[in-house]
Amino acid sequence: MRKISPVILILLGILLVGGCYSCNVQKGLVAQDEDVKAKWAEVQNQYQRRADLIPNLVATVKGAAKFESETYVGVAAARAGQAGAALKNIASKPVGDIEQSDVDELQKAGAEAQTAARNLINISVEAYPQLRATENFLGLQDQLEGTENRIATSRNAYNGSVQTYNTQVRQFPNNIFANMLGFRARPTFAASAEAQNAPQVQF
Repeated sequence: MRKISPVILILLGILLVGGCYSCNVQKGLVAQDEDVKAKWAEVQNQYQRRADLIPNLVATVKGAAKFESETYVGVAAARAGQAGAALKNIASKPVGDIEQSDVDELQKAGAEAQTAARNLINISVEAYPQLRATENFLGLQDQLEGTENRIATSRNAYNGSVQTYNTQVRQFPNNIFANMLGFRARPTFAASAEAQNAPQVQF
């Protein structure tokens, strides 16, 4: 019986160990990638919620204020509507297609929508004090404030998931298998310079 060369045995052993290790890496990365996708879906859900609330807010102000497009309220409502539409469009992108520029754009559109909605609320209440007694208006205001908290929570959860995933993708020797298997680092949200300052109402 012919003996198998020790070199071949060593190579077979390396291949076996490498194959097992790559399978484990692949399973771990798939699980983490799915977690990132789930967290991104929640981020999208909350941004969509904010974008959906803004037209309702605009409609409520129009109904209560004998709306005129030339007024400060009209300008604020138009800006809020535009910001909400842009936000909704950007937030619909699937996580597999997003780049850092998409996350930055979503963050910028979200900040603009938030500022526009706050401006609309502040200007409307000042121009039409009776809105304070409108149940629908107060409900929308509360919902928008609650959505801001949910957005912050979902973004933090997404960033935490991405940090874990990106660490695995970039660490050696996982990065070798990650590149071979098509896994790439995901973008994260970062606090913008504007986020450090409270939004101001501009007339």
